[in-house]
Amino acid sequence: MNLLIAAGPTREPIDPVRYLTNRSSGKMGYALAAAARDAGHRVTLISGPVSLPPVEGVTIRSVVTARDMYEAVEAHFDACDALIMAAAVADWTPAETQPHKIKKGAPEWMLRLVPTRDILASLSARKAHRLLVGFAAESQDVLAQGRRKRDAKRCDLLVANDITEEGAGFEVDTNRVVLLFADGREEPLPLMNKRDVAERILAALEGLAAGRNASTHPSA
Repeated sequence: MNLLIAAGPTREPIDPVRYLTNRSSGKMGYALAAAARDAGHRVTLISGPVSLPPVEGVTIRSVVTARDMYEAVEAHFDACDALIMAAAVADWTPAETQPHKIKKGAPEWMLRLVPTRDILASLSARKAHRLLVGFAAESQDVLAQGRRKRDAKRCDLLVANDITEEGAGFEVDTNRVVLLFADGREEPLPLMNKRDVAERILAALEGLAAGRNASTHPSA
């Protein structure tokens, strides 16, 4: 398969010095890219700012802002067989970016934010034959939120995890997730290394692809 994977955070500039971001390290997305490469898939990795070594053998495009990431994913979307949206894209961005560093002095300063484009929801409208894998990192009502996102964004698979659980949040090498399939199946995975999690996600995706191919091209 030709896989398009988005990983890491975005940075939304406030001024030339400051920006809004989140705690995503990109480790899950990079583990997915490496696992997919090793499984023989063609991989394009759209990466936000991370402190990780490049994944050899995959095409990498580095981006910074949510808008950058949308444009990069959109540009490669038509050529992919599946999109794995593991990136933690900022939900909000400053309405205005100041051209110069904001100085101290005022007793208070208001920052107005506007919502960013939901990449997965935007592209799901032209999903066609493609498989969509989304992620939901939540701190409460994890499964309910995951199911809602899966359905709203037309995901074939949604990977949900509770960021409050030890070893399953940001900036760690492990994760504990639940795989939520579009057909209603739910598969909880134990705490494991992110590479192992990536391989389980990839196996689930390959299973979905095989099932779709079998239904499209039934044996005589």
